[in-house]
Parts: sequence; C-alpha cells; structure tokens
Amino acid sequence: MTEERFYSTQLQAGLGLIEETRLLLELYQSGMTTRELFAKALESGLFPRVSARRLRNIVGECFAPRYLRTPGVALGLKRLAGSLERGEFDQLLFLHTARANLILADFVREVFWPRYSAGRDTLAREDAMEFASHAVREGKTQSHWADSTIRRVSAYLLGSCADFGMLAGSSRGPRTIQPLRVHAKTAAYLAYDLHVQGLGDNQVLAHPDWQLFGLEWTDVRDQFKRLALQGFLILQTAGDVTHISWTLKTREELIDVLAR
Repeated sequence: MTEERFYSTQLQAGLGLIEETRLLLELYQSGMTTRELFAKALESGLFPRVSARRLRNIVGECFAPRYLRTPGVALGLKRLAGSLERGEFDQLLFLHTARANLILADFVREVFWPRYSAGRDTLAREDAMEFASHAVREGKTQSHWADSTIRRVSAYLLGSCADFGMLAGSSRGPRTIQPLRVHAKTAAYLAYDLHVQGLGDNQVLAHPDWQLFGLEWTDVRDQFKRLALQGFLILQTAGDVTHISWTLKTREELIDVLAR
C-alpha cells in the first residue's frame, strides 16, 4: 500500500456524489476552508432535503478529502464543470474519488478491470465481499472489520462504480460491467496532473492512476501519441525510451486549454 495508507469505510459518507459535488464547486471560492464551505452550503438553500449533519459529512468526509487535499484541484474543477461534457467531467471526479479512497482504487484495478479482461460481463456483491474480506486478512485495514462492515463496504464499492457509470443494473443482483473509455481531455488532465507533481516522464507513463481507466503501459503510450496529435504535448520515442516535451507549464494553463 502506498505511504502506509489503510483501507477505510469513508465511502459510507457518500459514494460518487456527482450532483452534490457540482453544487459545492459552484459555492467554493479560493482559500475557503472546509468549515467555511459547509457554512456557505448550509446557507445557500441548494440542499433543501439534506440535514445539517448529513451536509457536514458530505463536505468534510467526501468533498474535502477528494478536492481540497491538493491545492488548485477544486478551483480547476470549478472552471471545468461548465465547459466539459458530462462524461469527461465525471471521469475527473472518479479520478479524485479513487485517489482519496484507496479501497475503491484497488477494487477497480484488482477486481473490476481483471474481471472485464477475463471476459466476464457482470460484478456481484460476492466479488466485492471477497475483495474486502481478503483485504482484512492481509492487514490492509487499521482494525478488524466485522462481517457486517464487510457487507456494507462491498455495497459502497459497487455503488460508487455505478455512480460513475461503470456498472449498470439493480443493486439487488449482479451488475453489468460498463467499461470506461478514457476521454482525451481526461487523459490530458491526468498526464499534466502527474507531471506537475514532479514525476519524470517514464513515471508519468507508468503511474497506477492510468489503471483506473483500464490502461496498461502500452495503452498509455498510445494515448500520449493521440494527445501529441491534438497538440497537448510533444512525444519522442525510441524503443522503450520515451521523452515528453510539455507544451503547457502549469495546471492553470492546462485548465485554460481544457475549458475552451
């Protein structure tokens, strides 16, 4: 596990929360704290059916870990919310949700995509429960989870995938796998996001975040070739050696281009 992070039950505070996230991004202003965002959301009247306690959980346990942990992310998404197509924007929300919830990221990488690659067209609660149970046995949780917790977390995993359009069907039975096809603007966003974190070119290409979209190293390189044709970057390859010339220098410059 990366940086000694443990699996948590934080998804219980909210799954995809796509519409709630859009509303909170509308309210968010630069430098706003979690407490200030909650107060503004409470006063806004945009959440008439949500209790104050529930809204506090949404802001503090879902929105903040996903979009306020890294400076500039919330402001960038706020700008993109009105300009990207729904599918493009939802993929960005999925990326940040998976980063904030390691258990979801690993479930997608280790269960969802391998099941799809193996020719299966459905995922069931039992698949998620087996994954969660194995995680507990492997010590990936800070404390032992009871069977009831494993069942709840399994439902959260499948529900989150459904919210982001990766699963269809009723929660009462097996759900149909709907594999994501990464959008070009999503790929450009992720590529530059990794680059501005200070990663080298090969580290960017091999980063596990690409696996959230079912992409292996060769798939990522092909995606970068398409990004180069679209003018997002300049790609030079010689065998297994790849060099990238980044035509945009900052996250803000990328957001400007994506928002056009």
